[in-house]
Amino acid sequence: MSDIGIYKFGGASIADIEGMQNVGKIITESKNDKILVVISAMGKTTNALEEVWKSRSNPGDVERKLKTIIDLHLNIVSELCNNDASTVMSIQQLSEITSLDLSKNLHFVYDQLVSIGELLSTTIINSYLKECGVNSCWLDAREVIRTNDTYRDGKVDWEITNRNINSSVQSLMQQHDVIITQGFIGSDDHGSTITLGREGSDFSAAIFAYCLDASKLSIWKDVKGILTGDPRKFENVVKIDRLTYKESIEMTYYGAKVIHPKTIKPLQNKQIPLYVKSFIKPDLPGTMISSEIELTYPPIVVIEENQALIHFSTRDFSFIAEEHLAQLFSALDRNRLKVNLMKNTAISFTICVTNVEDRITNLIENLDGEYRITIDPNLELITVRHPNENIIGTLKQEKVVLMEERAPETVQVVVKDAPQMIRKR
Repeated sequence: MSDIGIYKFGGASIADIEGMQNVGKIITESKNDKILVVISAMGKTTNALEEVWKSRSNPGDVERKLKTIIDLHLNIVSELCNNDASTVMSIQQLSEITSLDLSKNLHFVYDQLVSIGELLSTTIINSYLKECGVNSCWLDAREVIRTNDTYRDGKVDWEITNRNINSSVQSLMQQHDVIITQGFIGSDDHGSTITLGREGSDFSAAIFAYCLDASKLSIWKDVKGILTGDPRKFENVVKIDRLTYKESIEMTYYGAKVIHPKTIKPLQNKQIPLYVKSFIKPDLPGTMISSEIELTYPPIVVIEENQALIHFSTRDFSFIAEEHLAQLFSALDRNRLKVNLMKNTAISFTICVTNVEDRITNLIENLDGEYRITIDPNLELITVRHPNENIIGTLKQEKVVLMEERAPETVQVVVKDAPQMIRKR
């Protein structure tokens, strides 16, 4: 195991100048001699770039929206980095993405546009650290993380990526104390930018940690650690001090948003501890995820909103058999729809998926000729790990339960709102 520590900061941590200064302070006060820092796009930049992508049929609109994003970052450079000339030039060069052929594959265009956010934020952070006297350098993650050409969900080529990262990072670390690089992005064999899936910066940090045999990975969030529920939805959540790799994999699989689902496995394979810490109060211990012996946990609640139930039945009312399931799962894979919950009866098959309208529309077009398909939108999927009946009953209040599945350690319920009726007097 090397002495390199990996830090990852998300968009919320660098949403403004004060946030960037705070991140700089955390980096400069680190106890690691050598740090590789993975950084997301600033604030809501990725959302803004998605709006640029949605305007791709209108080049004038693309240019106008992109200019707004570029100007925002240039204003930050003027205040944070004293208008450093090389930083200004680097940011202005990124605006040239408007010359991209916007008629190409829409997912290809998405990745080329949306990846700009990470390039902008890391350019600024690296410039600011140098202003502060930190011996830092900038690394283009696309030069080291190699993927296939599945746009918006690139699959990592671990062998090439491992070789690239070790070659580049080890060389840079001989001359610098801090390396600043991007989350969320890599490149294919042709050098085209590929994104690793929405919110994929945590996974990027895990890739670097795995390849470098890092001493630890610290992910800095706006919460004090991993909690038993979303504090925006529940008042009485508590912090979990320690989690095993197994439990954290289960939580992220069921939709917990604190860590990207792909993050844990590479760390588990190398036994690299993961710390989830607060960038607001960096002195707090946070939550440690490691290979500690299995612990006893309180109930942990994950709520996934914007869910849909899709019901399939054969048109001739024949049984849903193996060949039907194979066809259905093949169509789900082609349309990149992850099944969050499913239930099979003799003549029907029901799945719960995140309600991504264009993907569901394509799925229906693929299968409508062979199946009767109905959809229930605007639902919630409630998952409770280590449940007790009291908490399950509370979560079901004023809800209609459309589907429920139970396993020894997990209860999942798909619900829709049904406010309690009050009798008129």
